[in-house]
Amino acid sequence: MNFLNLAETNAPFADDLVAAASRVIRSGCYLHGPETRAFEKELSEQCGADFAIGVSNGLDALRLILRACVELGRIRKGDAVMVAANTYIASVLPVTEFGLIPVFVEPDSDTMNFSWTEALRFLDENSRSVSPLNVSVALITHLYGTPCWDSHAASIMRERGMLIVEDNAQAIGALAASSGFSGSRSTGALGDAAAFSFYPTKNIGALGDGGAVTTSDTAIADTVRALANYGSDRRYHNIYEGYNCRLDEIQAAMLRVKLRHLDRETAARAETGAAYDRYISNPIVTKPTIFPDMTQVWHQYVVRVPENIRDALRAHLASEGVPTDVHYPDPPYLQPCYEGRFRPKTLTPSIALSRSCISLPIANVNVAEAKEVARIINDYRP
Repeated sequence: MNFLNLAETNAPFADDLVAAASRVIRSGCYLHGPETRAFEKELSEQCGADFAIGVSNGLDALRLILRACVELGRIRKGDAVMVAANTYIASVLPVTEFGLIPVFVEPDSDTMNFSWTEALRFLDENSRSVSPLNVSVALITHLYGTPCWDSHAASIMRERGMLIVEDNAQAIGALAASSGFSGSRSTGALGDAAAFSFYPTKNIGALGDGGAVTTSDTAIADTVRALANYGSDRRYHNIYEGYNCRLDEIQAAMLRVKLRHLDRETAARAETGAAYDRYISNPIVTKPTIFPDMTQVWHQYVVRVPENIRDALRAHLASEGVPTDVHYPDPPYLQPCYEGRFRPKTLTPSIALSRSCISLPIANVNVAEAKEVARIINDYRP
């Protein structure tokens, strides 16, 4: 068993992918072409946003959203951005890049996502502070494929003038329990703007790098599109000091093929996740919560075990031919690039989670294989 075999992932679509690449090669149009425009339209329709802008990768998608909001005067240097404490570092890098202050929100124990309760508590405490931070953004991550959304809490934040930005790198196709600002329940159309990653390991992955921004805010869409193309609103007319963050035509064509099979991929992962949930019974294992009022897309299937036996359980699984991974071994605020800047004084839920989580293989894993993985886990004794 592989944790993830991308050749196996792409095998069912191989003929269509080859045809799509050939179509682009023969067209002679490799940037700013019909494949990108078509993909943007299809992605916006998939999630229910008015606009989608194809970009170079997921990190750049987040950078472009925050930079656009800076250019529009909705965020200012020194503002605070609430961000999940247990997300991947890509959610945090654009925050510090633009001179913004990350406020790390600890995870909810059930969803493993940014805790809206903790976020509102911080906002109330901050409002009573002698020197309150100007909190302008909540950057939520739909971690592991479970939607991170609380419409009531989000409305309170919006009333305070905050923006809600989604890091949707891991949850394309997921549905929240309640609607977002646009009326859609789809991740990518819940808040003011969303960043997608199409890194090859994602549920819908390119054969290289790729990303997108979705939004129903015309000003954000126009600004992101300009910033991604050297800051230009038309040829040789640069209104911003921009970037080169474009999605190329071949990757757009590949993603159009993959997007057509999103429902199939989501259904397969849901079946495997349900099998793990049904068959894993070892009491040392805390399984991820399945929420019947959501659609979870299981980018990762993450279980938790006591810290002192995690390595031993992983070794036991490996000895039986089952590879595992850890997403993520350290929270972003403990990374060397942030040394001494955000280190907490006590053990936090995000640190505890990083020391106890194990990602089981889920991509390309069928029910029989999931049942066998569960048996191996159930046989383990510390």
